[in-house]
Amino acid sequence: MTTAATAPAIATLIPLEAVDPAMIEAVLDRAFGADRHARTAYRIREGMDWLPGLSLAALDENQFLVATIQCWPIALQTQQGPVPLVMVGPVAVVPERQGEGFGVGLMSAMIAEDARLAAGGQALAQVLIGDAEYYGRWGFSAAMTGGWRCPGPYEPHRLLARGAALAAMPVEGMLGPWEG
Repeated sequence: MTTAATAPAIATLIPLEAVDPAMIEAVLDRAFGADRHARTAYRIREGMDWLPGLSLAALDENQFLVATIQCWPIALQTQQGPVPLVMVGPVAVVPERQGEGFGVGLMSAMIAEDARLAAGGQALAQVLIGDAEYYGRWGFSAAMTGGWRCPGPYEPHRLLARGAALAAMPVEGMLGPWEG
């Protein structure tokens, strides 16, 4: 027997750049509320454009936009200089379709693309603010982020990172936009 967690209901994944920006904003507003811009994650990636290759949209079986994932170029600002990272999120699913596997499908597709980039030597460590129980299935954890800070309120146990590049990451720094 399959469940939504193992068999996402995604009919089609498309590049996010193929979606009208107003439609993306509508999905984000429905998933997180119109006040979402006050969140710390928005401060971290302020002024950045999302990364086309890792940012995707999910269309349901009727070809309606029901979910998006965005990834952003950011940096860990350290005394030695900025260290580039990719910030994952938001992963947004319209409320009436949450729990059907759209978020899992988008995350899995993004991770697969990241693995392809890693094979070509182009992958960076990824960071997000989220639930370790959910994102841990893709290797995200707070094990390496204890000395990292964010420009706004956040719960340190929810600052998660993944990737082979973490082994060489500084243990301290402030997350912010990539200005390199």
